[in-house]
Amino acid sequence: MSEFPTPEMALTHILVGSDIDRSVAWYRDVLGAELFREYGGSSAVFSFNGTWLLLVTGGEPSADKPAISMAVPDDPNTVSNSFTIRVQDCQAAYETLRDRGAEFLTPPYDWGAEIRCFFRDPDGHLFEISQAS
Repeated sequence: MSEFPTPEMALTHILVGSDIDRSVAWYRDVLGAELFREYGGSSAVFSFNGTWLLLVTGGEPSADKPAISMAVPDDPNTVSNSFTIRVQDCQAAYETLRDRGAEFLTPPYDWGAEIRCFFRDPDGHLFEISQAS
């Protein structure tokens, strides 16, 4: 039996966007992710602190994923996936991201053991910045 996972493996998270140019600008300029590579206007790969994000324009089923369509979220208020970015200072991260154009649902909220707030990418994918108190 082979080992899984092995140290050289990397996990990439795929996100579907409706406008790849808009998504590239947002992930690069607002989130601060590093653009690694673009593929012909239909996808872009980013690195964010050791995590890989692949943005794609979506599409119909294919031979290797029959009956599976890739599409942007239907309703940004119903979430089945989100990202949490742990930060040392939630207020400072909030101000930096807000100044870059991130649109937050609320300012940072102090829950006692955690301070957090949420924002979305242009297609509604949910992000959280969180500080342990």
